[in-house]
Amino acid sequence: MGQVDARLSTGFPGLDGVLHGLIPGDNIVWQVRHLELYERYAVAFARQACERGCSVHWFGFGANSHPPQAPGLEHLHYHRLDTSQGFEQFISGVHNVIDAHAGDGVYIFECLSELTADWYSDAMLVNFYMLTCPAVYDVGGLAYFSLIRHRHSSAATVPIRETAQVVIDAYHHHGHDFLHPVKVQHRHSSTMHMLHAVDGDGLYPVTQSAVAADVLATMPSAEVGISRNRPDVWHQVFHHAERLLQAARDGEELESIPDDVHHRLLRMVISRDDRVLELVRRYLQVDDLLDIGRRCIGTGLIGGKAVGMLVARAILQQKEPRFRDILEHHDSFFICSDVYYSYLVHNGIWWVRQRQRRAENLFRDAKRARQRILTGSFPPDMIRQCERMLAYFGQSPIIVRSSSLLEDNFGNAFAGKYESVFCVNQGMREQRLRDFLSAVRTIYASAMSDEALRYRHSRGLLDRDEQMALLVQRVSGTMHGKHFYPHVAGVGLSYNPFVWHPSIDPHAGMLRLVFGLGTRAVDRRDDDYTRIVALNAPTRSPGGSGPDTMVQTQRYADMLDLAANQVMAVPVAQALAEDEGVPVQMLSSVDRDARERARHRGRKPTVSVRRLDFHRLLQQDADGPQFIDDMRRMLAVLQEAYAHPVDIEFTANVVDGELRIDLVQCRPLQFLGHVAVEPPPQDIAQEHILLSAPGPVIGQSRCTEIDRIVLVDASGYSQLSHRDRYAVARRLGRLLQRHDQERVLLIGPGRWGTTTPSLGVPVRFGEIAGVEAICEVMDLGEGVVPDVSLGTHFFNDLVEEEILYLAHHPHVAGHLFAGAHLLARGRPEAIQGIEVSSAAPIIVQVRGADLMPGGSIRLYADSQAQQVQVWVAPASTPLQGL
Repeated sequence: MGQVDARLSTGFPGLDGVLHGLIPGDNIVWQVRHLELYERYAVAFARQACERGCSVHWFGFGANSHPPQAPGLEHLHYHRLDTSQGFEQFISGVHNVIDAHAGDGVYIFECLSELTADWYSDAMLVNFYMLTCPAVYDVGGLAYFSLIRHRHSSAATVPIRETAQVVIDAYHHHGHDFLHPVKVQHRHSSTMHMLHAVDGDGLYPVTQSAVAADVLATMPSAEVGISRNRPDVWHQVFHHAERLLQAARDGEELESIPDDVHHRLLRMVISRDDRVLELVRRYLQVDDLLDIGRRCIGTGLIGGKAVGMLVARAILQQKEPRFRDILEHHDSFFICSDVYYSYLVHNGIWWVRQRQRRAENLFRDAKRARQRILTGSFPPDMIRQCERMLAYFGQSPIIVRSSSLLEDNFGNAFAGKYESVFCVNQGMREQRLRDFLSAVRTIYASAMSDEALRYRHSRGLLDRDEQMALLVQRVSGTMHGKHFYPHVAGVGLSYNPFVWHPSIDPHAGMLRLVFGLGTRAVDRRDDDYTRIVALNAPTRSPGGSGPDTMVQTQRYADMLDLAANQVMAVPVAQALAEDEGVPVQMLSSVDRDARERARHRGRKPTVSVRRLDFHRLLQQDADGPQFIDDMRRMLAVLQEAYAHPVDIEFTANVVDGELRIDLVQCRPLQFLGHVAVEPPPQDIAQEHILLSAPGPVIGQSRCTEIDRIVLVDASGYSQLSHRDRYAVARRLGRLLQRHDQERVLLIGPGRWGTTTPSLGVPVRFGEIAGVEAICEVMDLGEGVVPDVSLGTHFFNDLVEEEILYLAHHPHVAGHLFAGAHLLARGRPEAIQGIEVSSAAPIIVQVRGADLMPGGSIRLYADSQAQQVQVWVAPASTPLQGL
């Protein structure tokens, strides 16, 4: 860094002499037992820097911090930083000051050990230092830091010492100060690293062994012996709670454990969100939190998804004794949130993350950061803990799930924004470890995906801490041949937003059921069906019970192929027939029509002529599995405890003839509920009706004005290549972004947001997030299925953005759509790379004035009555409103 600058001083001549002065870029770390000792030398340093005209900045931590009170510090800049606001905001405040003053700045930090009061973590203390020390070094500034000796693990103190340019152990013994420079970079003398005694302004080597031993023997700082394995702050708190709990069990009541211990454990491992803490503290006690701590890898919080699963299970088992018997036990592990930040810091990715706090930098370097995350390395201790966890699971399949701090919380679901990865967990131990670490990297990288970043931006969350914890769960299921899967999986909502029949009570809740892994319940599959169940009318399907019932049942099931070591889609008929252990009678019914057709063709009827309708599972007779009653009660109990509708994911398996349920996820459902709306006028002329249908309508009921309709024509779109269909999607995204302040009704063929262009328009959700309503016209051939997407990630996106969902079935009674009229009156949109004629446009925009002079487009949608109507009226006509 250059030659010693005589103008740079510690403010203590004797120390300057021992260190040969300071060098621009020096970070000086003091290790002390009492903070008064550090403050004495920090004030001298600050005073000397002020005298020579430097820009001096003193950083205080917490509400009890205050500027140093000493002469000569009148020009010192004091910054009080609130550690409770989160790591990202805290470090941004520090680095903004360093960036503004660069090499002219002198930066003095109060004791770093105090940061653990809110962070509860040595790992985050280290992350702060490992990011701040290089920042000071790079700009040529000077900085003072301090640590309380013997408070932190060697995992914290060793990297800090290795990164610092100067490390000084300071002691106060029998009324005298002693300083011991244990590291001084780029300088050396024969006595520099000896213990020195302070005498006035002088500093003199201690040459007598008896004196050196007297000072050092009572407070050894060398991290050897038992000191080498000193636990960090996070684990110290857990060990203290364990001792208190054991003492309580040995002779005192459990309630004697102080409330502050319970509160601190909750804030350490569960959440720092007051609303979440209010719920959790009623159901997770100290012994529950200690059980969680025994299954944690790393330190920090376990994240929203893990918290939701744990607290929901606790609620059910405490409120209803039956659930203690029918719920599968959980034996999940948690990779805590500090591991994620440490991974970013260790692999040089943190600064990309920091820049993303500003909207203009949202996607800057995000792709490169994702690539670095996917190729990054983990610290040895984390790998060793993962090895021990995998040894516990053996070769049982597991799933690694995102569980970020903001995920599955009140107000923000993050549904489908982050990855979850199945680990089939077969093969040699080394291969299983590689697969697991690859899954961790994949989920970490998804935190910087374009979709996740857009979601955070749209929800105003860019300046919030969003650390990624991970939930590692045993896959719930049964082995059948070479396949492993649950017999039933699905999503449950305590409030049913799709009332497709007058007999349905929305407050009873609903289920979306699949056979096999739950991926087909939460991910929208545009070429297959799920079973939608209203819990007060479980056998009444939205599809009815006509001759097409066989077509409208699930065709493929997702399963873990143990031989191929991957997730596979298996035909349902094959899965039902491949193993006698599959509970075929519970899951399916005989398709008598199919059997009759087989006989007429001279074929022997087999299990493949059954339809997967879950008929027996849904029965409510006394001899049945009681599944519907249990699920309805489960959702009601959870909604009562949350004081809010809930959304759950679950599996169910037949074990020794009994149905066992595994609750794998629970979060607040963002749906606002039904509201009453006035119906449209009765005298609307037929030629003014643009769209009319008896449902489905999903979302908040409304009667509103529409600024424009954007229509994708099915006939023109169906002639395009797959590549051109993606071009249409991108053009729509740009068009809607241009009109993001308007109320837009988006109408198009097949599925919006499909990943299969042959089945719809492959827009990204972020491209359509600002519209008022979307309408899917089921007129794109036989491949797309009219399956309502309740409970899927797509559905959650619509709910969070308050987007109304509509569908039009061209050949079903009661459905009317004036598509040809809209195409004739609308204004065609040019699409780069596609030749579009005005006679056969692909995209058109239609405003009310295009349909009627001074006209206004009106939308009426009632999700309770399942009625929708879109019409054009004179702008002077009063709007029938809420």
